[in-house]
Amino acid sequence: MITYFIALISMALSSQTQSAPTPPLAPRIPFVVKSPQGDRVDEYYWIRDDDTKTKRPEILAYLNAENAYTDAVTAVLVPLQEKMLGEMRGRIKEDDQTPPNFDNGYWYSTRFDTGAEYPVYERQAGTPIGATPNAPMEVMLDGPVLAKGKPFYSIGAVEVSPDNQWLAWTDDVTGRRISTLRFKNLRTGVTSADAIPGVLENAAWALDNKTVFYIRQDPVLLQTGPVYRHEIGTDPSKDVLVYNEPDLTLGTSVQSSRGHEKVLIMMDGFDTTEIRAVSANQPTMAPTTVLPRMAGVRNYADFLAGKWVIRTNENALNFKLVEAPDGAANDRSKWKELIPSRAETSLDEFTLFDGAIAVAERAEANSIVRVIPWGAKPACAKAFTIASDESAFSMGLGTNRDPSLASIRVNYTSMVTPRTVWDVDFATGARTVLKVQPVIGYDKSLYETTRIWAPSRDGKRIPISIAWRKDRFKRDGSAPVYQEGYGAYGISSDAEFSSNQISLLDRGFLLATAHVRGGADLGQEWYEDGRLTHKKNSFNDFEDVTDFLVKEKFGAEDKIFATGGSAGGLLMGAVANQAGDKYRGIGLHVPFVDVLTTMLDESIPLTTNEWTQWGDPREKAVYEYMGSYSPYDHIEKKAYPAMLVTTGLWDSQVQYYEPTKYVAKMRAMRTDQNPLLLRINMDAGHGGNSGRFNRLKQVALEYAFFVDLAESVGK
Repeated sequence: MITYFIALISMALSSQTQSAPTPPLAPRIPFVVKSPQGDRVDEYYWIRDDDTKTKRPEILAYLNAENAYTDAVTAVLVPLQEKMLGEMRGRIKEDDQTPPNFDNGYWYSTRFDTGAEYPVYERQAGTPIGATPNAPMEVMLDGPVLAKGKPFYSIGAVEVSPDNQWLAWTDDVTGRRISTLRFKNLRTGVTSADAIPGVLENAAWALDNKTVFYIRQDPVLLQTGPVYRHEIGTDPSKDVLVYNEPDLTLGTSVQSSRGHEKVLIMMDGFDTTEIRAVSANQPTMAPTTVLPRMAGVRNYADFLAGKWVIRTNENALNFKLVEAPDGAANDRSKWKELIPSRAETSLDEFTLFDGAIAVAERAEANSIVRVIPWGAKPACAKAFTIASDESAFSMGLGTNRDPSLASIRVNYTSMVTPRTVWDVDFATGARTVLKVQPVIGYDKSLYETTRIWAPSRDGKRIPISIAWRKDRFKRDGSAPVYQEGYGAYGISSDAEFSSNQISLLDRGFLLATAHVRGGADLGQEWYEDGRLTHKKNSFNDFEDVTDFLVKEKFGAEDKIFATGGSAGGLLMGAVANQAGDKYRGIGLHVPFVDVLTTMLDESIPLTTNEWTQWGDPREKAVYEYMGSYSPYDHIEKKAYPAMLVTTGLWDSQVQYYEPTKYVAKMRAMRTDQNPLLLRINMDAGHGGNSGRFNRLKQVALEYAFFVDLAESVGK
């Protein structure tokens, strides 16, 4: 078998010099996938290898053959790809910095230097008014230095101790979401020797400035594991177990409360939550239960000034906000309602300040920010909503570290408005622009965006955010369309700016974000109507949006391109099966396409966490419903559109073998001659390449692939 695959590689490499490269064909080796509901045969199961350090030679050979084939097929696209890559990089201001954010005596920021792939994390002493004159800029973490010589590098948590002396941070050098917790003395610049591998990307300090709470990962499943307590300078093997959650459907996280009085331990699932707390002044005490788990109830809480503030869906589909005194968070008689549940508006997030609460809400598929007075000395006379200037936009809570501030940091963007950072004064509501994302050569006046609505087949209104270049787009049914979608986990597909997409707008494309069910774009009901046994609504919505865009002459019938990643890749796979003839090309990025096999396998990372999202196929009805749409299981002998599929060898969220098996089976079954390409990043995981420039290469490949297909129509 190994010899066979070495031959495959030779064929693929040699084919690059041929006019018609020959794709690698994977052997079909029957394997029985067992389940309580019956057995299925998977002829490409052999592509799976769970080894986290290497893969079997025959698998590596096949993956290299697929990459070689993709290189050969796309060789003709290299000039266009390089041109678009140059455009994307040329729009980036290479020496850039975030607006400084104040916290506990320091202004924090990150900066990029010219040519650097990774940021530098730094701070400067000061007061809420501004930095102290002549105070030195302290480098906390030098990303380029830390990443040197590593194919992949990503910094996760960055947490400073209450006395400002110690830094706790996590980094990932594989892309597999396996991080190491490290500690640095910010006064001496010395990194402590007590690094802790195999942890999640979060940490919380106690007020003694030496105790840190963190979460170890399950080394196989990569799920959240037990909470531990570590003391700086001690042997991590002697760390104390604080809490271990037995329910594998729940994920665990730790964080400091807003005023650092408590360390919060959060158990979060798609259907239930539980919150426990440890006094930050008494870190050795056992955690106490603040809000116990209740079936169907999700509570999210923070603590400041002796009060709990709780976002809850208890008898409140779109969530409500309440407060309760310390020690009585679970006593409903002590709850004081701050914001009621509303049918038209979903309450998504909140941040506490000494005199106000800033709330991220969602209405009509737009995310908005509202401020309400709160506390012993309210900072505003009445509640107000921060104004927007467009019909389709995204507004969200920015980095707001210090609760004593008299303003809220807000991020704003739209499909044509670069990311803008505001400070909004609590007392007056006035917006101060701190920074507009610099985009070299971009003239916003040339572009336009709006919100339109498509009818669904079952009578719903599906929001669509669209953007176009005024002098390059015509609404006459001739334009190519780049249609994106996600629709899962209650994650909304916000209307956001991407400087990369200017390369499509400038070539006459209409950009369209389909806010399909499964996301919470229209609130929690929209989310619930696109998960579990309602999942097919996500696929139908996406197709209905396509039909609407064509019918209303926003796009050409033969120039519709669809793209989605991860759970959005599932959306793409399902759409390709049920309505592939409506698309000229589809991009499936790290796609979750082998739903049934994955959700039956408890040994795979994330599976048990996901049962409350997709369903537990050990139940017959769920198994049958899941099996009715799982993209891998429904590949047929028929024509499919052109496809570009991407994956990362070390992806822990959607294992590399899912998209690889999908392509192998698709290549054996499809009856058309359209391109079917698989690109495997051999050094990365779910997020693709690390580094701000390296990650552009895959984007440029997809864009070049689609643009070439659009230009080939009618030729």
